[in-house]
Amino acid sequence: MTISLPTFPDGLGRWQPADTSIGGLRRVADGAAAFYCSPCPGGSGRSEDALAIIPLAGDSALLVVADGMGGLPGGREAAAIAIDTLIGDLTESPPDPLVSRSRLLDAIEHANQRILDIGNGSATTLAVAEIGQGSVRAFHVGDSEIVVFGQRGRLRLQSVPHSPVGFAFHAGLLDETQAISHEDRHLVSNALGTRDMRIEVGSTVPLADHDTVVVCSDGLADNLTVGETIDGLRCGPLDKAFSGLVERAMQRMTEPRGDEPSKPDDISVIAFRRKPGASLERRLTD
Repeated sequence: MTISLPTFPDGLGRWQPADTSIGGLRRVADGAAAFYCSPCPGGSGRSEDALAIIPLAGDSALLVVADGMGGLPGGREAAAIAIDTLIGDLTESPPDPLVSRSRLLDAIEHANQRILDIGNGSATTLAVAEIGQGSVRAFHVGDSEIVVFGQRGRLRLQSVPHSPVGFAFHAGLLDETQAISHEDRHLVSNALGTRDMRIEVGSTVPLADHDTVVVCSDGLADNLTVGETIDGLRCGPLDKAFSGLVERAMQRMTEPRGDEPSKPDDISVIAFRRKPGASLERRLTD
């Protein structure tokens, strides 16, 4: 993977609406995060996704993925605005970890209003995992996903996509195979850039030392089942497991097989793990 990310002033955040594939590994909060962002293979070469890793006070951080909607340039612009707003609102004066949650909600509301002010119908999904104090909490709008699982593969948290197909799957009306291949899977019922935007806030989930948190756009979720993502990342060095997972998703997009999901799309993924191990610690960047 090519590691090439622009850095915000004072290293306060990193993001990318990718025109080239980018990826890397960095130290964050009390663990390590691997990240990857790439335009759709065979597409226009301009991604509507953006991602960010935003350090906060008190050994906390936000892992953020935004998936722009509505076609270029509107979706791309909306995703970039969402990321920029969170970085600007939450790092101008580093918040106390005990009050960061209310500031995060305000920042998401601010991003929604900024996108509405463009006035051209731009919209984006947003998925945020708040990491800190040995726990994770999910905030999301739309169908970008957040998944948390243990080293033995136990699923501990899975966000519910804000879409008709997502609701049907989690209600038990569709199985995973039916949901991932459904013709209406692309329809989204909630997004930044809409006046009725709503933020879903999950419960705080304690993180064990080797738990993994994944935040991703549907470029991953439409090509790998949750079980495949868990199996690919639950054990082994994070960076090597992550590279294998991304390669598998990209192969699904470019070399479709009839018995496997395949939907070419922009892809953005962040995977975080506490206590990454001594060998990985030596490869980490701040």
